[in-house]
Amino acid sequence: MEDRWHYLLVLLTCLLVTAPLEALGRGVYRRAGDLVRAICPVVVVFGVWDLVAIARGHWDFNTRFTTGVVLPGGVPVEELLFFVVIPLCSVLTYEAVRGTAALLGGRRRELEAVR
Repeated sequence: MEDRWHYLLVLLTCLLVTAPLEALGRGVYRRAGDLVRAICPVVVVFGVWDLVAIARGHWDFNTRFTTGVVLPGGVPVEELLFFVVIPLCSVLTYEAVRGTAALLGGRRRELEAVR
């Protein structure tokens, strides 16, 4: 496999690993508006951060591991996708833990009521 696909494959793997968590949470994908409001600030803040760091020469990307598709300002498309995928995976994980805790908490209350 060519190295240029590594960054995208890591992002895809993150999505595939966390996708089943949708069933344990409150339906992250069904609440698109909330998801957009959660992810947009991350994309904006870290996108600007990357642009500034690239412009100042503090940061760059190894073209060996990216597809070569570069957005204005020198940001590889994979980096923009990173700012969407990782927060999405984080929200999925958070909601799955929250949903599981609520489910277990409800069962705990049921068991305590029987005692």
